[in-house]
This record gives sequence, C-alpha cells and structure tokens, in this order.
Amino acid sequence: MRRVEFDKISSVTKNLKLDYYEDLTDDLSTKQGTVLAAQVLHDKTTYDEIELPTGRMSKLKKDDIIAVALGERMALKGFVGHLPRTLKTDDVINLLNFGGIAGICTSSNVKEVGEPLRIRVLGGVARNGKLLNIEQAALFKPASKLRSDIPIILITAGSMDSGKTTVAAQVIKTLTRIGMRLAGAKLTGVGAMRDLYKMEDYGVYKSVSFVDAGISSTANIDAETIVKMGKGALNYLTKDKPDAIVVEMGDGVIGKYGVLPLLQDPEIQRNVRLHFACARDPAGAIKLVEDCGRMGVPVDIISGPITDNEVGQAIIREHLDVMTYNAFTPSNDWLDLVIERWAI
Repeated sequence: MRRVEFDKISSVTKNLKLDYYEDLTDDLSTKQGTVLAAQVLHDKTTYDEIELPTGRMSKLKKDDIIAVALGERMALKGFVGHLPRTLKTDDVINLLNFGGIAGICTSSNVKEVGEPLRIRVLGGVARNGKLLNIEQAALFKPASKLRSDIPIILITAGSMDSGKTTVAAQVIKTLTRIGMRLAGAKLTGVGAMRDLYKMEDYGVYKSVSFVDAGISSTANIDAETIVKMGKGALNYLTKDKPDAIVVEMGDGVIGKYGVLPLLQDPEIQRNVRLHFACARDPAGAIKLVEDCGRMGVPVDIISGPITDNEVGQAIIREHLDVMTYNAFTPSNDWLDLVIERWAI
C-alpha cells in the first residue's frame, strides 16, 4: 500500500475528514464520489483556487498534490464535464470546480474560467484497504417520504449566477433578526461549501447540501434519486424543529441539475410557504413565474439583476402580480407575507 502526502484537501471530501497522509490504491472506480489523489500539472491565472473543508480558498500551483472526488458538471458559465468511462493510475483528468469535483472536461467558457486544469491521477484514497467514496460519510439517508412539516422558504432562478445566494443571505439576516430560527439547504448543484457557509454567516444554525448525502454533483442524476435526497435532507433538518428551512436550488429551474423534479414533487410543494425567484431579464422573469405557477410552486417575490434599478422593477409590476426585492438595496415590504403566513 502506497502513501500520499496532500498539499490541499478539497471541500467536497469534508465529511470523510481526510488526513494529510493517506493510503493509496490502484484499484480505482469511475463511480461518482470516488476520492482520488491527484497532481496539478500546470499553473493557471484564472479559476486557479480550491476550496478547503474550512471554506477558505487556496491557490493551486503546479505539482500540488490534492484530494478530489469524481463528479459531473453542466454549467452554463464555467466547465462542462462527465465521469471518465475508465480510470487508472497516471490518467490525466480535469478539475471541474473549486469544490474539488474532477472528471473529463468537454466544454468551457474559456474567456471567463480559462482552460480546464489538468490533473494526473496518483491513485484512489483508501482506508483499511477500501477505496473511499464520499457516500461512506453521508450525514443523512435518502427518503421516499417527506416526514417534515417545517415551512420552506424556496429560492430558485432562471439560471446560474442570478443572485440566489445573495438573496438567501439577506433573507436569512432579516428573518433571524426578528427572532426566527432557520436551517438551510442547497439541494442541487455541484459540490462546494461556499453557499452553505454564507447561509451560516448570516444566521442559519445548521445547513446541509447534496454533498452531505454522499452526492458530489446533482448534474445528470435521475429524478428519483434527486427527490429522495431532497426529502432526506429536509427530514434531517427537521429534527431540531426550525421555524423554517431556507432551500436554495443551485442552477436554473430548467437545467441539468435536477431542479424540476424537486419543484414538481407534491410533498415538497405542500411545505413551500414563501418563494423567491431570481431572474436576469424581463422575459426570464415572466417565464419563470409562469412555469413555477403551472408546476404548483407559485412565485411570491421576484429578485435578482432584473430588480437592480427602477426600470426592471417597473416592468415586473406591469406584467406580474408579484412583489420585487433587491438584495443590494433591500426593503422589508415582503415581511408582511411572513407575518401573514407564519402568523407572527
């Protein structure tokens, strides 16, 4: 059994609590969540950091030895990548996101993120001779039935980079200041801790994501698996009886990360008490409100870049019967809905 000394450990492996010295095996798997040791093959000047389990971002340099996990990514802005079909020691694959997801990159927004970082597989990380997978340290199990009746504050968007996490932070800040006890969840996306840590910075007492169910990325995951993971997360957070669970859906409602099956599930729909939807433009906002209404999760409040000035807000008021909220110039008009629906 060989040994490896890591320079950096990625956040997607956080629940395994990897040591900087671990055993390696050449008996590899292409299964999502498989934990690998890899060597960075070149320097980059953009998208050149990795998120550590603490949430701190650390610069990657050529020859760094890093711990990563296999997964897929289907980003509109960023990298697109899939699991390798075969894998052996010394193969070259790519780092697909800063959370430590690795796979085979097939497309990228080069102007924004540069070429994908190439990494050489040194072996699989093993304990007691067994190849590690992040699912072995899952905090909760998938659930066929939602046993939670805790109200959900839902935050969705038409696409990635539409302001969801910024809105979530401001909403959490406001509600915790009026005395509400909140938990948080990110149910879709690609593995990283940044958004959950921001939720915790602004007041949620506990937060989980799909990573805590042992899923490195929800890209291209089947609908049944996504829904069971989401229900498992909500059941887990219900144990401490929060006043509400703030649920952020990574990526857009129409995308490759499994948002639609969660929004369409009747058990989850029944718990949604307040729905913020983020949009970048008027057409996107109108379509988002129409689609969510048809699905059974009507939008209460539109936010995101469309609300950055009075023009966008005026267009929303003219075409939609919803409130507007801008996280950079926040008002508290929407609190009337909280007072009404939570009987505060």
